[in-house]
Amino acid sequence: MESETVTLEKDSKLLTVAMILSLVIIFYNLLEGGISVFFGASNETLALFGFGIDSFVEVISGIGITHMVWRMRTRSGEKRDLFEMTALRITGFAFYLLTTGLVFGAAWILYSVSRPETTLAGLIISFVSIITMYYLYRKKVEVGENLHSAPIISDAKCTRTCFYLSFILFGSSSLYEIFGIPFTDVLGSLGTAWYAFGEGREATSRAIKGQLSCGDERCK
Repeated sequence: MESETVTLEKDSKLLTVAMILSLVIIFYNLLEGGISVFFGASNETLALFGFGIDSFVEVISGIGITHMVWRMRTRSGEKRDLFEMTALRITGFAFYLLTTGLVFGAAWILYSVSRPETTLAGLIISFVSIITMYYLYRKKVEVGENLHSAPIISDAKCTRTCFYLSFILFGSSSLYEIFGIPFTDVLGSLGTAWYAFGEGREATSRAIKGQLSCGDERCK
């Protein structure tokens, strides 16, 4: 009995950490999204602008995850509710919309032969994002493994995707800012579109199935 109580207390503390991590990601993405969209629009950098919009979409997903963790803390026996399913559907639609916009934007840039004024902002923002997302990813995996919670580990993999996406922006921004290689911004935006499409497909699939890709009874 004492051992069970200790385990419950440990799980409660870990879920509190998971909640804090989810809230940090929401506020970080709001800040990152606002800065990226501003500089992306100011410097006519499609890759950075798309990266910013992606951050805003991640906020919607993050709200759903935060609600999931809250439910795990308060009503651990319940299955996924309407709020989480709605967040997944909106997230999937938003990612598809972002993909479409980036592809058409890239096509327009190629047609008009326009180039960004500078990609320095994208270089700095993506560098900060790489460090931040890697730390958050490792912490989420640690919490998920200690809780034996596949949904939290699955959410960590989404954070890892943001980590990879930051590398795409960093690469395209660096190549343009340092070497002046033309159309690297277009390649960066298409890379963002590819990841956004994958995230949209995954979110839509989960919404249709009504569950996360896991076997954790607390979160189906």
